[in-house]
Amino acid sequence: MSKLRLAIVGAGPAGIYAADILLKAERDFDVSIDLFESLPAPYGLVRYGVAPDHPRIKGIINALRDVLDRGDIRIFGNVHFGTDITLDDLKKHYNAVIFATGGQRDASLDIPGIDAAGSYGAADFVSWYDGHPDVPREWPLDASSVAVIGNGNVALDVARVLAKHADDMHVTEIPDNVYAGLKASPITDVHVFGRRGPTAVKFTPLELRELGELNDVDMVVYDEDFDYDEAAEAAVKSNKQIMVMDRVLQSWRQRPGVNNAGGEASRRLHLHFYAKPHEVLSDENGRVRALVVERTASDGSGGVVETGEYREVPVQALYRAIGYFGSPLSEIPFDERRGVIPNREGQAIDPASGEQIPGIYATGWIKRGPIGLIGHTKSDAMETITHVIADQATWWQPEDPSEEAMPALLAERDVQWTDLEGWHLLDAHEIALGQDAGRARVKVVPRDEMVKISRAEG
Repeated sequence: MSKLRLAIVGAGPAGIYAADILLKAERDFDVSIDLFESLPAPYGLVRYGVAPDHPRIKGIINALRDVLDRGDIRIFGNVHFGTDITLDDLKKHYNAVIFATGGQRDASLDIPGIDAAGSYGAADFVSWYDGHPDVPREWPLDASSVAVIGNGNVALDVARVLAKHADDMHVTEIPDNVYAGLKASPITDVHVFGRRGPTAVKFTPLELRELGELNDVDMVVYDEDFDYDEAAEAAVKSNKQIMVMDRVLQSWRQRPGVNNAGGEASRRLHLHFYAKPHEVLSDENGRVRALVVERTASDGSGGVVETGEYREVPVQALYRAIGYFGSPLSEIPFDERRGVIPNREGQAIDPASGEQIPGIYATGWIKRGPIGLIGHTKSDAMETITHVIADQATWWQPEDPSEEAMPALLAERDVQWTDLEGWHLLDAHEIALGQDAGRARVKVVPRDEMVKISRAEG
């Protein structure tokens, strides 16, 4: 049985699941897998895209750690595809490659004024509060009233982090610079806007329920959003998840603070439904001063129609959280409209001819877009791996498939890569920092420091 070599670019859940599924699958060939990651640490959006006060969701790291710790997958961290290694390098040393690079950018929102100062993409803010090494250490938190556009889990994460008191997050792995920034924030009101009604939101009951548990934060909902039509009532009755969220929202309607009646908390988190962003207004200095939304109405079948009624909500900052978007990869076809690698069930295709491109595959968000929760990534990877196994006859024939070739190439190019042992060193270092401070962990943020610790260099 011949030994084949597979490269996976991206060490988040999508890449790790793909490696695990392939190694466990019944197949007529032996395979060794190298996992490449641009960051010095693995786990992708689980480490850098989930809010630090979500330890239950981060529990998925345990499963990913178990896969890596088996020792049958090599990992090369701090290695950038397109610069440190190229497609030609992969073809020279591997039989095929799976891209699992996810989506790191914010989807765009095409409304007037969206580029005003104080208007941000949620993905950048999430990267900041999660201690991503490639974003600035400081974030401008100088607004007392903030708008968050979107009705998904990321929108609620952003709203919760903005509204939550910093001291209530200090026990988590929140980086010290993030804690200091949030601690100094003058925020009093966070407004979340969604263009559909309460029964058509994209977040989960867990995310919603957590908002109501925030210390010294009043939840504000508006009675006008709960005049349900038959379609909304049917959704509540037929879908358990919607039923649970409706119960939570209805309970908030009974609290002080509903419809701006005024609660006793020092901060308020407002949920506005049937509110379609229309325009961002700026002051004389070009900074955000208000968001104009158009009131929408149910169309009777789960969608909405525009009403022509506009409302102006004073805010000094705005975050758009309407989805993540993939980034192009060097020499790999890219769908600019959808932000994905053009593919057929994970097999990369030439967009001009529609033909499969031998040896190139995709999985995760770079394959399907930012749809579904982390758990959906496993079934998505299974679909891709089914084709990987079936396509063996069309794989590349590498010039040098030896396992020694890639470390030698990276060393020759003076790439300071990190490996699994290095991740264990960094992981232990962060946990130790946390123990000293009575916290879960304290993340190391600067990339050079992460690399130095991982490589045991001083």
